[in-house]
Amino acid sequence: MSKVVLLNRKKIQFYGILALVVILAGAYIGWQQSKPASAPAASGDVQVYHMVTGEFTADVGGKKLEAYQFIPGSIYVKRNQPVELRISGVNGQSHPFVIEGLGISATVNKGKTTIVKFTPKESGVYSIICETHSEENSSTPMIGYLYVQ
Repeated sequence: MSKVVLLNRKKIQFYGILALVVILAGAYIGWQQSKPASAPAASGDVQVYHMVTGEFTADVGGKKLEAYQFIPGSIYVKRNQPVELRISGVNGQSHPFVIEGLGISATVNKGKTTIVKFTPKESGVYSIICETHSEENSSTPMIGYLYVQ
């Protein structure tokens, strides 16, 4: 038995409007999710940023190459506002690091998150350097950058 479905003008308009609402809602949700998750808070609030450690290896012509990274590699913060870096260890056993010029040092361990809190007083660019992976002759250095505006 076949079924005949008749659509009148009001039903077509209703379904068209419903489709438009669903598309707009999906676009809005996608736009909200594309915003940076670690955007700084309002003035005076703590600026929270998330980073991870990454290690990559490749075999090129029988030679093992290694690359290490802080991801993201650059963080932008405002001076005179508290900052909280949450660095999670994804690869490697440990990454002892320093933030040159700010007197900050800590260690990120695999499977754990290290939280570093500070308030930068001076504008400038500060290097986040892993002390284990800091020399170019053995691998690419593991360096991130903190831009204080």
